[in-house]
Amino acid sequence: MGTHRKDPEDRLDLLFHALSDRTRRRMLASLVVRPSNVSGLARPFAMSLPAVSKHLKILEHAGLVRRTIDGRVHRCRLAAGPLRSVEVWLDPFRSYWDLRFTDIALSLETRRASRGPKRPR
Repeated sequence: MGTHRKDPEDRLDLLFHALSDRTRRRMLASLVVRPSNVSGLARPFAMSLPAVSKHLKILEHAGLVRRTIDGRVHRCRLAAGPLRSVEVWLDPFRSYWDLRFTDIALSLETRRASRGPKRPR
C-alpha cells in the first residue's frame, strides 16, 4: 500500500503518526527481528486481531510495513526505507545534541577538577 503523497511534509506526518503509538513501535521492533504473520504480531498484545489489523494498516499506509497474503495467512515484513525521511529530518538536531553533550561533559569535568583528588577514607 504505502503512501502516495508527494509532499515530504505529508510523508513525515504519516510516519510520525505511525510512530506515535507504542503498540505500533513495538510491532515494528518485532519486525526488525523477523517477518511475522498477523497472529504472531498480535500475540504480545491484549487486543483483538481486528485491532492489530488497524495498527498494521496505519503502518502500511506510512510505508513501514509490507503485507503479503497467501490464502488466509497475512505475512508482514518491515519496510524501513521511509525511516530515512525521519533520519534526514532529525539530522539538523544532531549538532544541537552533540553540543549539549559536550557542554555536559565539560561541566562535569570542571566540577571534578574543582573538588580535587579523592582522598581515601
